[in-house]
Amino acid sequence: MQDFGDGTVGYGVLEARLEFTQASESYRPTAHDLYWKIALAVPNIEFACRQLLERGVAIGEPQQFKNIAYLAHFEDPEGFTIELIDHAFKGERLKIPVDETALGGGTRLNLLTLRTGTIENARRICIEWGMVPLSIQPVEDHNFTLYFFGFTNDVPPNSNLQAIENRPWLYQRPFTVLEFQFLHDKPTIEIGDLNCAGYSGFTISDEAHITEVSCDNNL
Repeated sequence: MQDFGDGTVGYGVLEARLEFTQASESYRPTAHDLYWKIALAVPNIEFACRQLLERGVAIGEPQQFKNIAYLAHFEDPEGFTIELIDHAFKGERLKIPVDETALGGGTRLNLLTLRTGTIENARRICIEWGMVPLSIQPVEDHNFTLYFFGFTNDVPPNSNLQAIENRPWLYQRPFTVLEFQFLHDKPTIEIGDLNCAGYSGFTISDEAHITEVSCDNNL
């Protein structure tokens, strides 16, 4: 990542930037936090895992998770989950040039993932912001469904948003996508004390219209 000089770091102008504030106590994640993870998309996940292991970062072998994605997880020094996600499913790697000096051959901050128990409210807010739905991925045996939204004119390969072929396409986007894990059995997400360690929110900046909207914990 690069330092943008305004307190944020990130990979590029089309992707989300991260801002960190040191908390006074440790972060303790739970399965029902509003925040789940960020996902870094790479063209070669095995290469990325080797690079991290060589630098002392604990990460398991990448796994193909159902027909969802080829991925692996690790944690940052404060305990926040980070997902590595390959541009393609296992055994279907894209034949594209890679930058061997970069993580996984070239990294993008692909997904910012939040949890919700009321997907209709989240969908309404995203549409109001001007985002478009890009993919819907049911995971019935885990009792959740994944919904993806983005600021883009890109059109998925298949108009059926549940189509499997749309999924690798999603992980190849050059911009950050907002992902929701809709928990079927959780009508509300418990929001902790905002003074505690954890995720505090995100801001959407529309430079063309000079507007900003801040989203903290109301999804």
